[in-house]
Amino acid sequence: MSVTRGPISKFMETNYLHFNAAAMMDAAKGYETHLDEGGKMMITLAGAMSTAELGISLAEMIRQDKVSIISCTGANLEEDIMNLVAHSHYKRVPNYRDLSPQDEWDLLENHYNRVTDTCIPEEEAFRRLQKHIHKIWKDAEEAGERFFPHEYMYKMLLSGDLEQYYEIDPKNSWMLAAAEKNLPIVVPGWEDSTMGNIFASYVMKGELKASTMKSGIEYMGYLADWYIQNSAGKGIGFFQIGGGIAGDFPICVVPMLYQDMEMENIPFWSYFCQISDSTTSYGSYSGAVPNEKITWGKLDINTPKFIVESDATIVAPLIFAWILKM
Repeated sequence: MSVTRGPISKFMETNYLHFNAAAMMDAAKGYETHLDEGGKMMITLAGAMSTAELGISLAEMIRQDKVSIISCTGANLEEDIMNLVAHSHYKRVPNYRDLSPQDEWDLLENHYNRVTDTCIPEEEAFRRLQKHIHKIWKDAEEAGERFFPHEYMYKMLLSGDLEQYYEIDPKNSWMLAAAEKNLPIVVPGWEDSTMGNIFASYVMKGELKASTMKSGIEYMGYLADWYIQNSAGKGIGFFQIGGGIAGDFPICVVPMLYQDMEMENIPFWSYFCQISDSTTSYGSYSGAVPNEKITWGKLDINTPKFIVESDATIVAPLIFAWILKM
């Protein structure tokens, strides 16, 4: 059956024929083939992809069931919602390379936290969420309940309490799309985020118990259960944006199940792609070539492997556009 493609896909097919462009096309077609053959896909989000507004394309991927599970940093978990409720208050600094230490201090004094060329407004973003999420944390604790970080975020989004603040089209929020589908998410190292720091401060002040938040070890168990239940047939692919803990934590679930749980029939990840501008280097996970993962029991010899050494803010939306036939 012939596939009708939109102008973005046609442009890609016509122009992206060599080098990194060809690697991107191979990865996109491999992703599509994996889904067409009944496979599922994990997407991992490192860096500040939410502040880069990846939700514009990722939300539609979620709605169309092109992603089955997400692993992301705590920053990406919260920053998509911050963009949803405080977009007009963000400040862009196109000349960020030219900023002096004094310029950076002035941004701090004005409660702007800079991510490359984009400054997140503390009051409208961080504090706006803090007010609502604190009540959800407190209510859970008083009811003797415990949840994962993403589950608390889902509760906040689905309550409708934030709708009064929406400043972008909600269809461009990947977290809202994920909440509406109750998409599985793992957030390794959530403590290393603004909301994680805020939660820790409440624990230190004696206002909340640390146990009210489920832990990273529990996230690994949650992921392992999900992997066991979903890895039959074509299996689960791994689409990694950037490097770091968002990728390294979940990819380890396979060798853990095989080596430590002695599940010798557990399937390897059945597709692998990494988009990264981290070049191959000494001892770097982000810069490791995919074949290194074979030695760690993460990928099979025959797992389709792709690496696109480029800027994920450019490449990921294009790959998503291809998969969505835009």
